[in-house]
Amino acid sequence: MLLRSKIVHLNSTNSFKPPFINLSQASQALRDSGFALLSPHDFSQLTLHELNDWQAIERSWSDLAPDEYLKDGGKYRKRRHASLIVQESQIQITPYRPHWQPLSYNALHGGINRWFEPCETDFLSSLAVRNLILQLGKLFNEVHQRNQPTWFVEVHQFRIDTANGIGRPTPEGAHRDGVDFVAVLMVQRHKITGGESRVFDATGPQGQRFTLTSPWTLLLLDDTKVIHETTPIQPEDRNHPENSWRDTLVLTYRSSGFLDNHDQPHIE
Repeated sequence: MLLRSKIVHLNSTNSFKPPFINLSQASQALRDSGFALLSPHDFSQLTLHELNDWQAIERSWSDLAPDEYLKDGGKYRKRRHASLIVQESQIQITPYRPHWQPLSYNALHGGINRWFEPCETDFLSSLAVRNLILQLGKLFNEVHQRNQPTWFVEVHQFRIDTANGIGRPTPEGAHRDGVDFVAVLMVQRHKITGGESRVFDATGPQGQRFTLTSPWTLLLLDDTKVIHETTPIQPEDRNHPENSWRDTLVLTYRSSGFLDNHDQPHIE
């Protein structure tokens, strides 16, 4: 609730134009402001793959499973989940484990083990996906200015749709994820309005508001420095709300192991 109330008092005069930076500036931007936004061109450079390779992977978002844990009773979110251990150039897919967040970071859905359907093997073994995961690990090492030998990575494929009304990408509101870094990849916006991304300094009034309109735009966040949220989406054609959705890939990186239900932090 503290994070929700903070948003009301933030300065809203920032530009709504996505503040893209070059890939070469990403690590410094994360150190300075806690976030970096890469255009599709720079995303392609980061992953060492042409966008055509990613467009072939896009189909897997049409086969996500319903999220059965939404406490607002909504049916607007579908997802798949996986956990990986990344060590330099090696990626290990762990035995399937639940997604867990402490209540202090997710007041709505925290404090419970959420057993989502696992990501498909073909998706996780894709060279483009694997290169993205490895290259992000290298980039985040640059941000920390140290060689972090191991990253514990959680993979989330999301589809938010409007078939049954408004879709909420972040029903928990403005939040942190309890990790070191978060990467949000825009895969597709299909006939929707809304879905504004908001990134704010966790300790002050500075922030940015912008809408990710182009597929393969990548938002990078230092989760220790910023809070973030995405506003609800609505269908462009209210007569056919079933034809509107927003697809994203979210990757979280943590250096000290996966979040588990023994990691509830002490609140002062």
